Amino acid sequence: MSIHTEISPAEAADRLAIRELFDAYATAADRRDAEGQKALFAEDSRFIVFMDGPGTEASYALDGREALTPVFADLNRYQATTHFNGQSTITLNGDSATGESYTLAHHLYTEDGVRTIMIASLRYLDTFTKIDGVWYFAERNLVVDWTETRPSAA
Repeated sequence: MSIHTEISPAEAADRLAIRELFDAYATAADRRDAEGQKALFAEDSRFIVFMDGPGTEASYALDGREALTPVFADLNRYQATTHFNGQSTITLNGDSATGESYTLAHHLYTEDGVRTIMIASLRYLDTFTKIDGVWYFAERNLVVDWTETRPSAA
């Protein structure tokens, strides 16, 4: 990771726009705004999930923005979620960029009368594209580093 002692206003704007893209994704997930979440992806984007952690085979891969509908709709099975974004890195290269971001995702649900919380430590390995001045996810790789499930007090 490089230390940025001096960056241009354009680079600062791109970095901020990409960080806002991370945050918009989490906000849309927590508000169950599947259409808003999908709109953050390029039309020909790719979404790949690694449920069993780093270095494992992909659990599934989806091609194209519209293929994301069932993934984002699946969040409706939870009573509430909170996605808290942590550190991130971004490498810019003109109208494309790559990055890694960390998220702690909290999923609250009731099963067999027991209120339960599942917490997942996630890493997103992303490729971004800038189209008509707007940054989008071109490819999003979701890696589940660990999960914890336990009863949750009201």
